[in-house]
This record gives sequence, C-alpha cells and structure tokens, in this order.
Amino acid sequence: MEENLKQQPSNCVKIVLFGPESTGKTTLSIHLARYYNSVWVPEYAREYLQNKWNEERKTCEADDLIPIAIGQMNLENKLSKKTDSVLICDTDLLETKVYSETYYTGSCDPILEKHAIENTYDLYFLTYIDTPWEADDLRDKPHERELMFKAFQDALIKYKRPYVLLKGSKKERLDLAVKHINELLKNKK
Repeated sequence: MEENLKQQPSNCVKIVLFGPESTGKTTLSIHLARYYNSVWVPEYAREYLQNKWNEERKTCEADDLIPIAIGQMNLENKLSKKTDSVLICDTDLLETKVYSETYYTGSCDPILEKHAIENTYDLYFLTYIDTPWEADDLRDKPHERELMFKAFQDALIKYKRPYVLLKGSKKERLDLAVKHINELLKNKK
C-alpha cells in the first residue's frame, strides 16, 4: 500500500489547487490546463464518493481515505508522464490529510500523513471562500467555510508549502495563477 502513495519523479512544474469544498478548484484546474495546453489531475475522491453515494447512499468514512489517496496518487503519477511543462492537480494528499483530521476527530492514518508531508509540489493555490456555495450530493459544510479555510491555510503554513491566496472572480483568479506559474516556468529554464 505504501508504495501506491509515493509520488513518482517528473520533469514538470506541479501545481496544486487547495482549499475547502465549493471554492472553484476544479473550474480553475480545467482553465489552467487549457491555458497551458497541458493536463490536469481531477480529484479522485469526487468520483469515488459519488459512486459510493449512488450505490450505498453513504458519505465518506474514515475507511475510504486510503483508497481515495491511492486513487489520487495513481492518477497524478500516470498523468505526470503526459507533460513536461505544467501539471495541474485539483488536490493532493495534504488536502486528504486536512479532511481526515477535520472530519475524523483530529486523526490521520500515519502512512497517509507520511506521504502527504513527503510529496512535493512547486506551488499551491489556496482558494478563498468568496465563491458562491454550490450544493451537491457530497458537499456538506456550507456553514463551516471559514473554519475549513483556516484548516487548509494552517496546513500550508505548518508544512511550509509555497502558496498564493486566490480571491475574486474566475478571471482574477486565473490571471493571478497564470502570473505565478509563468514565473515558475521562467525559473525552470
């Protein structure tokens, strides 16, 4: 299992969209991948948990976190081989760790935690809660957006992850993200 959580080396710049639910991460991931004519890594948990909801009418449980983390890393490792420029990740294992600690009494599986801390990315975009809440089968904390945002920001600070806060309209967020990614790409050459 532990091998499945390891991040494989790649030559691309790795970007993570990071933050609470319903803050525009997926929309921005898709727009950034299009802008750079690259690939994006979708959030594996969405598919996994939607299937669980559709089949069992159950939401995420602590036992789901390791399969979700393995699925996420399988996707990331597979898709990182398809680009040598920019890989846009809709999430990462650190986000799974934050959810684990927030939803499940402060705990996180030690193996998940180890890889959440060890896996590295060039830049995180922390998405602010100034986007409208959009309910769906899986989103469940519309009244805890500030608390969840703080948990995500605290994790970035605690683990010294480089990040930029994204606020405002879709265009403002995209423009700021492109500015920072272009800087990374310029420095990579």
